[in-house]
Amino acid sequence: MVCIADATFGQITHPKPSPFSRIEQTIGLSNITIEYSRPAVRGRKLFGELVPYGRIWRVGANESTKITVDSEVDVMGNVLPKGTYALYAFPAADSWEIVFHKNITHWGDGRKAYNQEEDAFRIIIKPEIISEWQENFLISFDKITHDSAAMHWIWGNTRISIPLSVNTHQMMRNEIAIKIKENPSAQTYYEAGRYLQEQGIDYPIALGYLNKALLLGGDTYYFHRVKSLVQAALKDYTGAIESAKRSLVLAQAEEKDEFVRINKINIRKWEKLK
Repeated sequence: MVCIADATFGQITHPKPSPFSRIEQTIGLSNITIEYSRPAVRGRKLFGELVPYGRIWRVGANESTKITVDSEVDVMGNVLPKGTYALYAFPAADSWEIVFHKNITHWGDGRKAYNQEEDAFRIIIKPEIISEWQENFLISFDKITHDSAAMHWIWGNTRISIPLSVNTHQMMRNEIAIKIKENPSAQTYYEAGRYLQEQGIDYPIALGYLNKALLLGGDTYYFHRVKSLVQAALKDYTGAIESAKRSLVLAQAEEKDEFVRINKINIRKWEKLK
């Protein structure tokens, strides 16, 4: 027992050659978290040699790479329910088979323990050759909107881009309906109206929300500004100008120079359209 204890206390913690990393990304109202390790190239030939073609790869190093989604995500027409999954890949020279796997207990790629029947689904992605060099394996997100994003896997001069999408619009509709039923404030109605305006949809409903917001005491430059944008979208340029002028006065009182400038630009533009 003494020997075991001495051995334990004598252990040295080494820095990992493939350090752990965690990335979190919000897409609309959905959150995605990825936990993985980042091996380096170190002068080696990567795909086809260090990472053999046609054999399962853990998408990084050490433990299997995990992706956690807190709402349903669509991956190229495949539904990924809320939960945590392991990410695997079967690289090839001209295409990669990407696996979203339900069993997250395997160490690394789980080669002998891996069971294809536990896949959530697989997709095929063509690798891209890029000019920039990525020394440490990197997972990142780009092309982010309210409803979608591209998940990138980049190593050496190879990039895999996986399109993800979420139904933010339906989630927002549900959220708006719940909040308005509870005990809506001026801010509640404003945020509902602003969302519809930003999405470019349901302008008459958005205008109704914004009028309720103003009625409940939301006489602010930003309430009037969004109302002016909705009125302009409905081609009510006279009303849009009136709202923009009110927004301008309130913005000047608060020294919000940017919004003073924006309102002046819009007023000039809408006056030409009357």
